[in-house]
Amino acid sequence: MVITPRKLKEFFAQGKNITALLREQHNTSLNTEEIIELAYDLQAGSYIKGMESAVLSEHKREYSREIADIISSLCKPDSIMEAGVGEATTFSGVLKSLSPDITSYGFDISWSRVAYARQWLYKHELTTTHLCTGSLFEIPFMDNSIDVVYTSHSIEPNGGNEKAIITELYRVAKKYLILLEPGYELASDEVRQRMDAHGYCKNLKETAYSLGYNVLEHKLFPYSANPLNPTAITVIEKNESNLCSAGVFACPKYKTSLEELGGMMFSEEGLTVYPVIDGIPCLRTENGIIAGKYKELIQGR
Repeated sequence: MVITPRKLKEFFAQGKNITALLREQHNTSLNTEEIIELAYDLQAGSYIKGMESAVLSEHKREYSREIADIISSLCKPDSIMEAGVGEATTFSGVLKSLSPDITSYGFDISWSRVAYARQWLYKHELTTTHLCTGSLFEIPFMDNSIDVVYTSHSIEPNGGNEKAIITELYRVAKKYLILLEPGYELASDEVRQRMDAHGYCKNLKETAYSLGYNVLEHKLFPYSANPLNPTAITVIEKNESNLCSAGVFACPKYKTSLEELGGMMFSEEGLTVYPVIDGIPCLRTENGIIAGKYKELIQGR
């Protein structure tokens, strides 16, 4: 029986594990992008709701401040991005602890989560962050376009795809890539078994080494919300001197610049239009619409 998204919404309301349900339906032990998108979209709003807890709010404050302190100790970035920004409950704290002059970006696989992220950032008077949807496998940003790129448990559900994702994150980063993800190798056997059962990522340091990257640090992070899912921090230095091409947002397929045109985002290289829904660019490859005459028709009006 096919489980529709509407039915999944009912299951989620009943407290059922959506990723486990979908893995069973698709007969796989790994979380596909489709599974991750559905599961996280159904959760949209829950992270902000959770911030009503004084305990969680204080944890987020300490967690975010520590991230900001580490970034500041590495460099003085002009730009920063959280890849897999979720509802920006971490990103907001990081931005508040850094210089207000930093240009900030964030993307997530789920449109609903990005929409909640925008609301949360606006609530905290952080109104200049550039947000979009995107995939960790095809990040819609130009090469070397962001000084510091970091993740916070966004690689987590993508076990088995560590190499592809880290390669993409590294491509976009100009100076540093910082990974705050499950500390599988630093955890107990019990915790590892739980991570394996959930399809979590692992071997991030070894993966980075295998790619020839300069890993400065890999250790347990001092703050973790869940002792059964301890956070590890992996700091990778890039120091790319090459300037990126004009623009920051990129066609996810060809990694070439996008142009705002007629209220949409247009890829000259791909002759593709990417929709903008309620002000949020939808920049996943599958969102693109081939429209080779779009530019000349829009400009000819």
